[in-house]
Amino acid sequence: MAEQRAINITWHSGNVTREDRQKLLGQNGVTVWMTGLSAAGKSTIACIVESMLIRRGKFAYRLDGDNVRHGLNRNLGFSAADRAENIRRIGEVAKLFTDAGVIAITSFISPYKKDRDAVRASMKPGEFIEVYINVSIEAAEQRDPKGLYKKAQAGEISNFTGISSGYEAPENPEVHLHTLGHDPEALAIMIENYLKKR
Repeated sequence: MAEQRAINITWHSGNVTREDRQKLLGQNGVTVWMTGLSAAGKSTIACIVESMLIRRGKFAYRLDGDNVRHGLNRNLGFSAADRAENIRRIGEVAKLFTDAGVIAITSFISPYKKDRDAVRASMKPGEFIEVYINVSIEAAEQRDPKGLYKKAQAGEISNFTGISSGYEAPENPEVHLHTLGHDPEALAIMIENYLKKR
């Protein structure tokens, strides 16, 4: 957990409740947290899920790992400490979106269980839906759309998940998707169906 450095601050509650926002939007806020190796298909699936929800008239917003590092987290690298801070920050953003009644869809490698668990613990029960996009390291290396695995194996990238840095797979995710034999659209439908049941 990040150290609280600001002092003399007070939480100010507003006049609009979470229930007010949910009633306005006609939906409950929730965070769909996709985790998995690089090249597992997280971003592709997240884009499809976001589009499906918008077409159904739901207010959804996608928070992509690479995109967030262009702005909010541009000062963070890939050390264990920076990865933890990356997830802490995006967890706080997802929590705010969830409180606002938005369906927040995140696609982050988020390799460490303790960091994902901390985000879950910051939300109310049922608001954090962990989706494990399960792909073998061999399949991820074959896909490698950005050429990152090749660079990592050549020593050009350090702290690369699956090569020089570990990945702790979720033990009990709400949704566990195996990419082998399934196209991204089919996997996105599985996530959408889970959300419909909620």
